[in-house]
Amino acid sequence: MSIRIERLRKQFNGYSAIDNVSFSVSDGEFVTLLGPSGSGKSTVLRCIAGLERPDSGGIEIDGEDVTRIPVQERKVGFVFQHYALFRHMTVLENVGFGLRVRGVKRREWEGKAKELLELVGLSGLGGRMPSQLSGGQRQRVALARALAAEPGLLLLDEPFGALDARLRRELRTWLRKLHDRIKLTTLLVTHDQDEALELSDRVLVMNRGRIEQDAKPQAIFDKPSTEFVAAFVGETNRLVGVVHNDEVQWGPLKFGSYSFSDGTRVAILFRPTDVYVSSQPEGSEVSGVIKTIQFLGATESMEIDLGKGFSITAHVPKGVAEQSGFTQGKKVYITVTRSHLFFSLGSA
Repeated sequence: MSIRIERLRKQFNGYSAIDNVSFSVSDGEFVTLLGPSGSGKSTVLRCIAGLERPDSGGIEIDGEDVTRIPVQERKVGFVFQHYALFRHMTVLENVGFGLRVRGVKRREWEGKAKELLELVGLSGLGGRMPSQLSGGQRQRVALARALAAEPGLLLLDEPFGALDARLRRELRTWLRKLHDRIKLTTLLVTHDQDEALELSDRVLVMNRGRIEQDAKPQAIFDKPSTEFVAAFVGETNRLVGVVHNDEVQWGPLKFGSYSFSDGTRVAILFRPTDVYVSSQPEGSEVSGVIKTIQFLGATESMEIDLGKGFSITAHVPKGVAEQSGFTQGKKVYITVTRSHLFFSLGSA
C-alpha cells in the first residue's frame, strides 16, 4: 500500500501538534518520522491509523480517502512501544487473537500464528506465556500479532523504546531484514537518530508540528537543509561568524559564504568528526587548548577551548590521539573539514 498525506492539521487545546504536514510513502517503502518529543510525529502516525481524527487535511491509503474511515477498516497494523500483550494468553494465542475475534476457525488461526512466529524467529515458543520471554522476544510477538491480519501498511511507534541499547541494535538489524523480505510498506516513529538512519529508505525530520526535511538518510546527515536538522541529527558544534569579502569568518577560520551578503551573521555548524586536530600548525588553523578528553572506545572525544568563551568538540581516532600525545592542557591546532552554514540572528 502507498500513503499520501495532504495538509494535515491537528490541535490539542489550542496547541498545533500537526501544522500543515504533507508527504507520501510509496508501496514497499520504509520511511521514518524522526524528531524530538512534542514534534508531532506520533500524532501523525495515530491519524494515519485512525486513532486520532485530524482537524483538516486528507489521508489516502492506496488511493482511497480514509480520513473519516474507522480504524478497523483501514487494513493497518500498529505496534506500540509497550508490547500490550495479553498476560493470560500464550504467545500463540496472542498472535492469533485478532483472527480469533473475527471468527476464524481454530485450525486456521493457529496455523497462521505458527507461520508468523517462524517469520519473526520465534518458532517453537508458541506455548509460552509473555512473562517467559525477553523484552526483544515480546516485541517480536507484538509485531507478529500486527502482521496476522495481513495489513497493507505497518505503523511502528517507538517500538524499541523500552529495550536496552544492545537489544535495540539487534532488533533494528532484524527488522530491516524482515522488511526486505516481505516488502511491507512501513512507517516508523522514533526520536533515535541511529535507528532512523540505519533502517530507513527515507527520513522525515519533524519539529514543532512541521516537516523540516524529507530526504534519504545520508542526505539528512551530510546535507541538512535547516539549522534544526543539522543540530538534531548527530552531534554538532556551533559558532556564529560574520560574512566579509564573500567569506564567513570566525577568528582565523574562514568558510565559503555562498549567497550571504557582507555583514550577515551566519551560524556555522560542523560535526566533531569533521574537526582535524594536530599538534603542530600546518596552515590557516585556529589554535586551542584541550580542556577534557573522554574515552569512547575507538575514538576519543576532546573538548577544545578556543578562547573568548568558545569551545568545540572533536572526535579523534584513538590511535591518532595516542600517537600525537594529546593530553589535557596541551595546545593543539584545528581545521574544520566540512561545515554547514545558516542565516543566524545570534551574536557573533
